[in-house]
Amino acid sequence: MTKPRSLRRVRKQTRERGRKGLGKLWLGLAVMVFYPLQALLARTRLVGLERLPAEGPVLLVLNHVSHLDPVYDAVTVHRAGRLPRFLAKNTLWNVPLLRGVLSGVEQIPVYRGTTDAQKSLQEAHRALGENKVILIYPDGTITRDPRGWPMTPKVGVARLALEHDVPVIPVARWGTREVYDHYNKKFRPLPRKEVTIKFGEPIDLSAYRAKEEDPRLLREVADLAMQRVRELLGEIREEQPPHEFYSSTPKRNPSGDDA
Repeated sequence: MTKPRSLRRVRKQTRERGRKGLGKLWLGLAVMVFYPLQALLARTRLVGLERLPAEGPVLLVLNHVSHLDPVYDAVTVHRAGRLPRFLAKNTLWNVPLLRGVLSGVEQIPVYRGTTDAQKSLQEAHRALGENKVILIYPDGTITRDPRGWPMTPKVGVARLALEHDVPVIPVARWGTREVYDHYNKKFRPLPRKEVTIKFGEPIDLSAYRAKEEDPRLLREVADLAMQRVRELLGEIREEQPPHEFYSSTPKRNPSGDDA
């Protein structure tokens, strides 16, 4: 089995290199910043990275526990010879230098609560149609569960998974919140921690693709995807995951969920 840290080198003939011109410049800048940053803050243990296909469209479904997650997730996907495309909050584009990086490496802004809210999903659909890797955090934000387990997922992940017959791979990550805990305002880089990222087997959605899409089906598929992520997280933590998703708000009708 190929060691995760050498997978990009093994995939030299297929690895993505990004857009030419300024896009390549911004990608190079991101690599120079993110690789040292993630190595400085914590050691990374990768499990099952070879399950990320070397080519073709892929939808990665991940849990979200810290603002540091995208740094580790981006470097991990890049190690596999692929370029990560995130659905990120549109407010990040308000930061001058960061705006150039995000646009240059083709990240997708999410406009929540506006008339442009569906544009992010449209862009994600387009990216999958162009054989790219999309990373999505169905929680929609950093989990508010005090124990760090996933929250009830948004159904946008189901829309992406069902409309495109592509590998849907669950990924769990643990350890980033030990470095930076946003809700408790704690930054603890020392002693150096370990971040574990584990890739699962692609989710078999064949039984769902033939069904007519409706709110109930979207909810079922979204929950299934996040359940697989939750199971992987339990394996990393060596704990039994909860049977229900965490929710800080009263349960809503499935049709009321947003992307």
